[in-house]
Amino acid sequence: MSKLYIVPTPIGNLEDITFRAIRILKEVDFILAEDTRVSGKLLNHYEINTPMVAHHKFNEHKTIDSLTDKIASGFTYALISDAGTPSISDPGFLLVRECVKNNIEIDCLPGATAIIPALVNSGLPSDRFYFEGFLPPKKGRQTKLESLSKLTQTFILYESPYRLLKTLEQLAGYCGNERKVSVSRELTKMFEETIRGSLEEVISKFKDKKIKGEIVIVVEGKSS
Repeated sequence: MSKLYIVPTPIGNLEDITFRAIRILKEVDFILAEDTRVSGKLLNHYEINTPMVAHHKFNEHKTIDSLTDKIASGFTYALISDAGTPSISDPGFLLVRECVKNNIEIDCLPGATAIIPALVNSGLPSDRFYFEGFLPPKKGRQTKLESLSKLTQTFILYESPYRLLKTLEQLAGYCGNERKVSVSRELTKMFEETIRGSLEEVISKFKDKKIKGEIVIVVEGKSS
């Protein structure tokens, strides 16, 4: 039966995958993987022998039509990213949109994502929040920071360890030193860490620290 499965994969700890996800990855005809070397470790761990096909931001525009045709012809595919849920700051949206256009059934499984654990861990209001993902590296960055600083709800950013300190300092410039922030890194892994406090306090904690791992920044909304 023609179908595309969107399958979340662990963001660190290999145990954070559902029984259903493992079953689907074993049953589909092909797995579309962001990086077959990275995904190979997960598949080997769970003895999943389904053939993998590379599907990433550098080739997705060129392969969308042929993939859609193959799924429509009766094949089942599972889309996975290196970690977390596909299309959330990862490839996936373009293929899903094309499948929707072609009336191909899509089934997105629930599962791992870095956003929710970081938000809940932060201790900041979680009833309403805004997810920005990665900030623009250059063009539009200042405009985006100014816009985010005016939000009254908690907002969430992804960041690399190399730009963390710069981003925190820029946030302090737009939001003020006293705005509350929570920085989570290496979520679900052995050296998982969450640092909370005002922007000024958190900046001081990271200033002389060697920073590693994927990072989620959760920032308090502006007081209304």
